[in-house]
Amino acid sequence: MKFQVHTKETAPEASRATLEATANKYGFVPNLYGVLAESPTAIQAYAAINKALEQSALTSVEQQVVTLTVSAANSCAYCMGAHSTVAQMIHIPEQILVELRGQRDLSDAKLNALRLLVVSVLHHRGWVPDEDLKQFASAGYDERQLLDVVTIVALKTLSNYVNHIAHTPLDPQFASQEWKAQAATVA
Repeated sequence: MKFQVHTKETAPEASRATLEATANKYGFVPNLYGVLAESPTAIQAYAAINKALEQSALTSVEQQVVTLTVSAANSCAYCMGAHSTVAQMIHIPEQILVELRGQRDLSDAKLNALRLLVVSVLHHRGWVPDEDLKQFASAGYDERQLLDVVTIVALKTLSNYVNHIAHTPLDPQFASQEWKAQAATVA
């Protein structure tokens, strides 16, 4: 299979409104959206979850910690490049970004508790041990934030897997944050 990176002109009619809204929001259509546009269902689902996350109880920095943790664990070079760029735009501390990209413990204890919870969700496929949930809660997180984490895990699993299958090329806008997969670890 060879996936096309659609434009607003080449996409199926039912995907065009989502591409238009994406272009208006970001100033361009990221290649991931162009690939997802092949399926109106896929692009609309992805856009809807992103829209819903605007109501997240997690801060924008915390959301990027989750996003980058999932994408690194799944070895998704596209999402690592894209979300590292987003992380810089929202002024995530450079040290935290370096640690996330290197799949290392974070120097910020609360953000590291969040990262460890994400790793546990991935490793245990949702069957998170009580001890890990208690650590997450002890760091100051609650049930709403836990559900927001799982929502982001679902969103990033969708995009990571699509990027793997489609070999989505990294956009020039994200090129400065290109990332090469290391031996991904989900411990």
